[in-house]
Amino acid sequence: MDKKLFVKNMVCSRCIKVIRSEIEKLDITLKNIELGTITYTESSNDDFVNIQSALELNGFEILLGQEQRLVEQIKIELIKLLQTLPFHLEHTLSKYLEGLMGLEYSKISKIFSVNENVTIEKYFIKLKLEKVKELVQLQEYNFTEISQLLDYSNVNHLSRLFKKETGMSLTEYKNNQLNRRNTLDGIT
Repeated sequence: MDKKLFVKNMVCSRCIKVIRSEIEKLDITLKNIELGTITYTESSNDDFVNIQSALELNGFEILLGQEQRLVEQIKIELIKLLQTLPFHLEHTLSKYLEGLMGLEYSKISKIFSVNENVTIEKYFIKLKLEKVKELVQLQEYNFTEISQLLDYSNVNHLSRLFKKETGMSLTEYKNNQLNRRNTLDGIT
């Protein structure tokens, strides 16, 4: 029988690779794997427990609650939005998420805020700033180009927001050899 599991902290292609490898080691038939979910064929009652253990050893968690699943789905959709640059939404973020989730934004927003102690908008800003850090480190774009790629109204807006959130200017960050970035699954 096929089972679908929702997985927390599964935020990139490397996560998929790790989980695929772990499940293959368990000799469990993996039907599908994508950000946030795995589908497998359950052949034994031990399969779930074995998958759960393997995931937890690698920093992942199976989400059993419906609200937890919704929150993780929102996070994954926001991460996906920033994978293709230039980033641009045709409508507001709230309308985009309503369309994807099939729920009113007020409900989505409330569930997210209660579970994460941060609004969706604030979370998305933090995701975008991590993308800014990544782009600065790559040194392929100047600050103006980065602001345009991430759909900021202008570089000054991005600069003020970056300074407010990180405590340093874009130039200071660029010149700082530590290049402090947060993992996507660690953003709150």
